[in-house]
Amino acid sequence: MIDATALSEKPVLAGARIRLAPLSIRHAAAFHAAALDPETRRLTGCHHDFTLEEVQQWCAGSADRADRLDLAIEDRETGRYLGDLALMAIDPDNAHGTLRILLVPCETGRGLGTEAIRLLLEYAFDRIRLHRVQLEVFTFNERARRTYERCGFEVEGRMRQALFWEGEWHDVWVMGVVSERGAKG
Repeated sequence: MIDATALSEKPVLAGARIRLAPLSIRHAAAFHAAALDPETRRLTGCHHDFTLEEVQQWCAGSADRADRLDLAIEDRETGRYLGDLALMAIDPDNAHGTLRILLVPCETGRGLGTEAIRLLLEYAFDRIRLHRVQLEVFTFNERARRTYERCGFEVEGRMRQALFWEGEWHDVWVMGVVSERGAKG
């Protein structure tokens, strides 16, 4: 059974090179800079121009959200912000949730996303006791799809023409991973 308080807890999860720490106001400026990057916007499909104030409010309130877990990806040695990821849209009756991740553009291609996702999945399956985690990725983002596959995700479906970006429609893959520990137990 899913622990109802699990998303209220904001853990610090340590890996070999990174640490996942609760997203907070101290991450806001770096988060905002990443959100303004044109390639980040394309890869996330974000059409909204977030202001620094909006990002500060979001980061400041993340610790109080009991319905989702927002964690900053930090360099383990320096504490520098490398990106963030979230576990959200938890369905307690069916023991599944949705994951999303963003890496700062200059930090991609080094395996940091893989490390972050694996840490979060371990927490989601072992602590929160989810059975399944899903995500969506645009079909033009092959690098992300390969990362997700390294973490155990499989393409489960395709949403046709779900993103309109720069005058073109793009498809979205729906991917999921199931816990190896079996059903709801």
